[in-house]
Amino acid sequence: MSAGPDWSGRTPQVRLGPPGHGGFCVARHEGRVLFVRHGLPGELVRARVTEDRGGSFCRAEAIDILEASPDRVPPNCPVSGPGGAGCCDFAFATPQAQRALKASVVREQLRRLAHWETDIVVEMLPVRETGLGSRAGGAGRSRGPATGSEPDAEHRLREDATVVVPGAEAPEVGWRTRVRLVVDAEGRAGVHRYRSSDVITDLRCPQPVSGAMDGIADRAWTPGAELVIAVDADGLRHIVEVAPPAAPPRRGGDRRATAARRAAAHARRAERVVSGSGRAVQYVAGRRWEVSATGFWQPHRDAAQRYSDVVAEWADLAPGATAWDLYCGAGVFAARLAEQTGPGGSVLGVESARSAVADGAAALRDLPAVDLRSDRVERWIAAQDRAPEVVVLDPPRAGAGKQVITPLTAAAPARIVHIGCDPAAFARDVGLYREAGYRVRELRAFDAFPATHHVECLALFERA
Repeated sequence: MSAGPDWSGRTPQVRLGPPGHGGFCVARHEGRVLFVRHGLPGELVRARVTEDRGGSFCRAEAIDILEASPDRVPPNCPVSGPGGAGCCDFAFATPQAQRALKASVVREQLRRLAHWETDIVVEMLPVRETGLGSRAGGAGRSRGPATGSEPDAEHRLREDATVVVPGAEAPEVGWRTRVRLVVDAEGRAGVHRYRSSDVITDLRCPQPVSGAMDGIADRAWTPGAELVIAVDADGLRHIVEVAPPAAPPRRGGDRRATAARRAAAHARRAERVVSGSGRAVQYVAGRRWEVSATGFWQPHRDAAQRYSDVVAEWADLAPGATAWDLYCGAGVFAARLAEQTGPGGSVLGVESARSAVADGAAALRDLPAVDLRSDRVERWIAAQDRAPEVVVLDPPRAGAGKQVITPLTAAAPARIVHIGCDPAAFARDVGLYREAGYRVRELRAFDAFPATHHVECLALFERA
């Protein structure tokens, strides 16, 4: 990176341009590019430069709105403004404007990385008519025993929490059922300041479902630990304290020291269940799962059901068919695929997290077509000797990449359903499928993370 002027702390007046991937708008000043948060396209703002490494761009935040967009509204998150957390990038924009911003970003990433021009509409997720205490599906309510010594171990959210009027716009508050907090040196729970290791102990972000954060700020936690709060589909709150990571080497800049620090950050850590059982109950299409509160599950309370419905519609498998579910987690998609293939079919799933595979195997033990394994996806694909008709994959934020898409497309499935939560990684993967001879038949995007810059994209590919 070339050396240049340090604009840190400067407050230029700029006109904001289009949105960029990451929750900012692009502006230009004196020949340089500014990535400005907390503003909307077309606004005239005074922006404070917060980070400048001397290259062609620097980062800034809008501290004064001189000419406001008609899409601007009073922000509903007191934690995420200038100098705050990175939780609610667009808390100051109307829901319609938020979805339009996300659609613009997805469209630009597809144009730039997949070399594909297309229009896209970001849809709001459908909402249930009942409160959080009621779960999707028709099975009876089930409740496991609570553990832990805290007085709120049996804490259950109100049945009337977040009641939604039928036909109303999806709420921008109370949608997140899973939250991960950090604990500062004084034992106070909070969230990181944007692009910083500083901890903000203000827990008033409106994302969590009602009651999820009750009492969290009133007690001391283990300094350096993390807290996982999960509210399950039966309305039971689980709080798990994850021990601080092992101390990495303090000195040394060589590769071994860097690798040691990385390993320490990602090593398995001890967990202590503080409230609930640590086993969250979830329902999708009437089936019951019991999964680790610290494991992966879609944070939006309606996302798992909606995505599985789309997957089932697009898969359209015949009885006796073979399907793969890559990065299968606890097998939510595998269950829907197995409904279509029947007992004479074969639904093979692979996931690197052994605990998720165990949870999925328990939930799907009545489906003889399903076989879930724990392995690296690319290694598992290489070992398969039977081509699938349909493949579903929901990779992590970094996407699947060449190491997975190349052997996957070589297996020549008739249809591939790909799910991505990062527009750039998703667009790169779309480009790889197109290069391999697949075309996009369907493309949908959902606002599964209201008020943030995140968006979930689903695409159906067919061989050209």
